Amino acid sequence: MKLHSKVLGSGRPVLILHGLFGSLDNWHSIGARLAESFRVYGVDLRNHGRSPHSPEMNYPLMAEDLRELISAGNLEKVSLIGHSMGGKVAMQFALSFQEQVEKLVVVDIAPRAYPPSHETIFKALLSLNLAQFKTRQQIQEALAADIPDVAVRQFLLKNLSRQAGGGFFWQNNLSAIHENYSHLIAGVEPGKTCDRPALFLRGEKSDYIRAEDEPLIRQLFPRAEVRTLVGADHWVHADVPETFLRNVQEFLRD
Repeated sequence: MKLHSKVLGSGRPVLILHGLFGSLDNWHSIGARLAESFRVYGVDLRNHGRSPHSPEMNYPLMAEDLRELISAGNLEKVSLIGHSMGGKVAMQFALSFQEQVEKLVVVDIAPRAYPPSHETIFKALLSLNLAQFKTRQQIQEALAADIPDVAVRQFLLKNLSRQAGGGFFWQNNLSAIHENYSHLIAGVEPGKTCDRPALFLRGEKSDYIRAEDEPLIRQLFPRAEVRTLVGADHWVHADVPETFLRNVQEFLRD
């Protein structure tokens, strides 16, 4: 699958992979800062952003998508930065194709399976009849009862696009993402290890990476370092952007 991507800067290649319901646009400011030192590829994963839609979605397939993108760009080795779902894609790629990996940064996700925690969001988004709305504000208000957090609603509505003749549509493939949700909350496929340098960044206020996750992290990634960023929740790069950038830049430059 030919993934949509945007490239900034020059130097050693770094690929940034967004999380569930996200897109490369969510990482524009971080990517622009990293592009001062690296050639940064912002990537839309399958069924997200402007990348193609598919009824199939799991981590081995998404790792293959990434391999195709890297091959098309004639890149030998890349560093990967992945947040949440994108972190699992990055881990799966590193475990499957470590010869193409220079360094790995995983943001607030472990290689294990997680309980389903997005069903309320899926139900709210999929139940909307977009044809009945004339403004984005109306859609945001319609979601308020099921998704009370304004920041979460605004993030989700970044997937909303206008049709040429009027009206709205979801740019991401919501139905396919929902149908494959069990694959997305699953752990990465084990069986191999990756001996490349790996940095796991977790938010102090987040429970996505727990102390009991560290043995599995180090089993799969023997050179892994786990750091906690004070003041951050799950959206580490948005909560403490300067601290996040400093840690990532120092790790990638070493």
